[in-house]
Amino acid sequence: MRRGVKVASAIELIVEGYVSLRDQAALDELRTQRRKLIADLNACTGIDCTSTIQQIEKDIIVIEAGLAHLDGAAKT
Repeated sequence: MRRGVKVASAIELIVEGYVSLRDQAALDELRTQRRKLIADLNACTGIDCTSTIQQIEKDIIVIEAGLAHLDGAAKT
């Protein structure tokens, strides 16, 4: 792999696909599912889910950026 080349994460590729399709409902559903997953993980006892929750929070940031892009495109 060449230096300086960023490989897109799976969630980035998924969000990019939904944005190109202008599928806001799918992005909303993806965000809702991720939020539910965080709630479920926070309810777990006996295991440390911190790193998993942090990754899911990063996914939500990517999803929300996609939603913001769609929102911005709708206003123009």
